[in-house]
Amino acid sequence: MAKDLNKRFLRKLALSASVGVVGGFVMYIFQEHNKTNAPVNNVLVKIHNKIFEDDWDSNWDKRQHKSLVEPVQSKKRELKDKYNKQIKSQISGATRHIFLIRHGQYNLSGETDGDRKLTELGRKQALFTGERLSKLNYPWSKITQSTMTRAMETCSIIQKQLPANIPLTTSDLLTGSQIQPYPLLKHWIPELIFKPDRSRKEVAFRKFIHRAPPEQKEDSYELIVCHTNIIKYFVMRSLQLTPEAQLRLSPDHASITWLSIAPNGSVTLRCYSNSGYMPPDAITH
Repeated sequence: MAKDLNKRFLRKLALSASVGVVGGFVMYIFQEHNKTNAPVNNVLVKIHNKIFEDDWDSNWDKRQHKSLVEPVQSKKRELKDKYNKQIKSQISGATRHIFLIRHGQYNLSGETDGDRKLTELGRKQALFTGERLSKLNYPWSKITQSTMTRAMETCSIIQKQLPANIPLTTSDLLTGSQIQPYPLLKHWIPELIFKPDRSRKEVAFRKFIHRAPPEQKEDSYELIVCHTNIIKYFVMRSLQLTPEAQLRLSPDHASITWLSIAPNGSVTLRCYSNSGYMPPDAITH
């Protein structure tokens, strides 16, 4: 009875709809429903998925297993078997968990990077974050820090709360000002400032944010201690959102942002700017 009512309803809707896109769309829904006898909601979900299936680039990091093996043009069975074997060898079963840590509050009045050291509150913030990461008790595989003083100080304080054998590297790719935002800033900044930093951030993104390589067998947990502009860019790019909208994001000092990248390239933002483990009076932006 319910199915008959569904069909009658859709038939009337299709007949009464105006000629054009709306009428054609409603008629398509009716035809799909009639053909498969599936519930109307299921038909709508199918149409939605079809419309938006191309919006997500599954090979966004250029590491999808099929893109790493030269295609076979021959129909010979042995060559196809070899190709399939190569494809299989490029598939990783591991997930990369990347924790992006913003530096703590620092001296804004410093004229040089060396003068822009953490404030007393900034050191406390880093300590709270180190304690939080320690309590999470993940098997941290490595730590990467920016070359700037405030990031290295933050990293040093965090390190003291974690096991001593975690490899540490430093990268100057994790620095730089924000990219040109949209809407534009109220105060004028030359485009020349934005252009090189956009390139640097994109290189950093491709270096640090990607799915696990095929040789990685276990999930990894990595820490990157850096800056707000890097964190915002990494988050927006990995979620395939426009980085120019970064002004809508504002991570707290010494906060934790957690990205997970599955073997199939799917990216999950597990938390953004998590600072709830700090006392309320220690949280700053």
